[in-house]
Amino acid sequence: SVQHLLTINGRLDNMNDYTRACRTNQYKGAKMKQKNEAVVIRAILEQLGRLRITKPVIIRYRWYEPNKRRDFDNISSFGRKVIQDALVQTKVLRDDGWSYITGFQDAFFVDKERPRIEVEIEEV
Repeated sequence: SVQHLLTINGRLDNMNDYTRACRTNQYKGAKMKQKNEAVVIRAILEQLGRLRITKPVIIRYRWYEPNKRRDFDNISSFGRKVIQDALVQTKVLRDDGWSYITGFQDAFFVDKERPRIEVEIEEV
């Protein structure tokens, strides 16, 4: 099977931040999502270029946090949403529905020196 690796340096905002922003006002939430997507889109264009995947995929996320302050769900739920939307926006994936993403897995690690998100996209 064909695998593609995308590395996003640093970390994205989390679900609590996003929920709080949306409660403040809808524009603040949308702006936060756009800001996070821009970071991911830049990484996609630099590393995957014009890659177009037509087969269904499984996505494996490896979340490297600088510490253990944020809980798993808080880290990954908003992050996955942003990353998958960016993959569709850049046309790497046609869509993020059931036919295109057959599943995903999360794994969490601590790396104080180099927080990052590794996204492994495997064509099934």
